[in-house]
Amino acid sequence: MTKPFMFEKPLGMRDTLPELYETKAAVRNKMSDEIKKWGYQFIETPALEYYETIGEASAILDQQLFKLLDQQGHTLVLRPDMTTPIARVAASKLLNQRIPLRLAYSANVYRAQQREGGRPAEFEQMGIECIGNKSTSADAEMIALMADVLKAAGLEKFKITIGHIGFVQELFLSILGNEERAAVLRKFLYEKNYVGYREHVKSLTLSSIDKQRLIEFISLQGGENTLTKALGLLEGEHGREQLSELQELAVQLKEFGVDQYVSLDLTLVSHMSYYTGTLFEVYAGGVGSPIGNGGRYDNLLDKFGWDASATGFGIRMDRLVEAIGEIQEADVPECILFSPERRKEALDFAKQKRAEGIMVTIQDINAVENVDAYTRTFSDVHLFVGNGGRVSNE
Repeated sequence: MTKPFMFEKPLGMRDTLPELYETKAAVRNKMSDEIKKWGYQFIETPALEYYETIGEASAILDQQLFKLLDQQGHTLVLRPDMTTPIARVAASKLLNQRIPLRLAYSANVYRAQQREGGRPAEFEQMGIECIGNKSTSADAEMIALMADVLKAAGLEKFKITIGHIGFVQELFLSILGNEERAAVLRKFLYEKNYVGYREHVKSLTLSSIDKQRLIEFISLQGGENTLTKALGLLEGEHGREQLSELQELAVQLKEFGVDQYVSLDLTLVSHMSYYTGTLFEVYAGGVGSPIGNGGRYDNLLDKFGWDASATGFGIRMDRLVEAIGEIQEADVPECILFSPERRKEALDFAKQKRAEGIMVTIQDINAVENVDAYTRTFSDVHLFVGNGGRVSNE
């Protein structure tokens, strides 16, 4: 009789079997090598953080946090993202390092799911943070590095869409007058519910001209001519500075040689509330959700007592592997079967094989019920049994 939940996992948790594990490891190594080439240093932070610091500073909704109590009664959270913990480390321990800081990470993050829908509650991210650089060149570096990392991972076709949350805010507040009304429209944009967006705009108490400006806004997607269209929607100086930043960014991305991978989407918003400027998402064929995202967050470090600009990105490893579409077969070891009286010979032979870089499994033959079934999946089998010499089955 089985126990309840014996084979079940908590909601949103997943097992990673050998072939997928090896695939992710190979992709991860290629990505980390590329990141290091750009001068970024990897760090680790604990999986558990204090709720009063990371939990409250994070942009993740409170109901998505995994919470628990330590023995002193403090509320802890499993880290819901990596940007906030890295901001904590940078502000507390790295102020004496050279600025800007260029940090990288590869870690699992945890976000509770309310119902099963194929969405993981634990997933791996690899990403970078550039802290202390407020220039547009830092934003260009993020996008160019992301493109190079994706190519190094083996992804051939992808598109990075770029927007500016500051432009959205300036335009909406200039027309709508307050943050509450702007937040409603941003929610429609985040959900990509353009039908609902249009219907809501039509219901607002605004002039016909302002309504038309808001309707035309959701068509601001495409190439550099998008910036010209955006200028036509502005009145006064609201939003012009942000469009100038995007214009300069486009120039720099051409110099990096990655402009073929990018397009503008001025309707782009994020559920991460700490973004303050340029933001971007990357999409690939066959995957319905972004495989990565990032942007500028110039106020987050303030929560840890450091007035510093920052920008970065994170890539979802599960979605990236899905987009690449090639599962790497796990390496198949050779097998050494031995009888007890010849154990020493078998162990010495295994040591020699491993010194040559060959994977080998050693196995006492007396502990195997069906030798043929057991050895079927090995690349080669070496027998050290009885009084005879070694037998190898090629």
